[in-house]
Amino acid sequence: MELTTVWFALIAVLWVGYFCLEGFDFGVGMLLPVLSRSETERRVMINTIGPVWDGNEVWVLVAGGATFAAFPEWYATLFSGFYLPLLLILVALIVRNLGFDYRGKRDDDRWRANWDKAIIIGSFVPALLWGVALTNLVRGLPIDADMEFTGNLLTLLNPISLLGGLVTLGLFLTHGALFTALKTTGQIREDARGLATKIGAFTAVVAVALLATLGAQHGNAWSWLTTLVAAGSLVAALGANLRGREGWAFIGTFVTIAMAVATYFLLLFPNVMPSTLNEAWSLTVDNASSTPYTLKIMTVVALVFTPLVLLYQSWTYWVFRKRIGTQHIPAASEPVAASH
Repeated sequence: MELTTVWFALIAVLWVGYFCLEGFDFGVGMLLPVLSRSETERRVMINTIGPVWDGNEVWVLVAGGATFAAFPEWYATLFSGFYLPLLLILVALIVRNLGFDYRGKRDDDRWRANWDKAIIIGSFVPALLWGVALTNLVRGLPIDADMEFTGNLLTLLNPISLLGGLVTLGLFLTHGALFTALKTTGQIREDARGLATKIGAFTAVVAVALLATLGAQHGNAWSWLTTLVAAGSLVAALGANLRGREGWAFIGTFVTIAMAVATYFLLLFPNVMPSTLNEAWSLTVDNASSTPYTLKIMTVVALVFTPLVLLYQSWTYWVFRKRIGTQHIPAASEPVAASH
């Protein structure tokens, strides 16, 4: 297998990891005003993701860095063409992270409410725009012979890509609701299970419509297989949730998101940014890649450090695996360190 193909697959795996892990804490953030009725319950929800949200964000940083090093032409065209959406995502993530760190620094209801809004909005914007961005990659973009994006923001906000944003939004809400149910006790747990069923059922219909549309245009045998697995996993997750099996339900949405992202990359390959102006102007794994020597060095580094990162993050989830209830939350006047 060519190293260009290997690194395309590795970048796909990094995006799978990012959406599967960051997806549920986006969901928890967006559901903060829906599932919590008091400050104590809000702190329960935030503490379910407190030990892991910052580690989850590492995946997108590594994905961006790997794209820059392995496919510099892809990185350049992508970040110039998607400049405004990516800037909005970055600002939203910064504001969201500040919310986690600062909401508990002052014992004041208005202070906490404002930072809660930052967490909610900072979770909603990326959950929507990541789907818009990925869908645009698959359906194609106006790229000229110089590998430059010639469209504008309205080019990106087309109906099919907005549908893609709605799908990622729904998947992350369902994933976050199931994670909340898995990690909490009491009324929050019951409410989260009920909400996951409602959102998940709607998302299943929208996701099938989107993937079927994209598959009809660009599909292959492998992409149809992952589409079927994604659909089946979501149905299985909703069934497990109805039976009170939150663990299996969460695994189901994890697999659903993983297979949905895999479908996107299978639809894309061997292109990395197909051109709607002229197929010959598309960016591919070959014409957008770094030199073979660069890819060889990157491969050695990845083989050494990737297992260490995976082991560390797995250990973090294992340590903080137990459920959280209102009885575990100290008095409201005590500072909350949500990032640790």
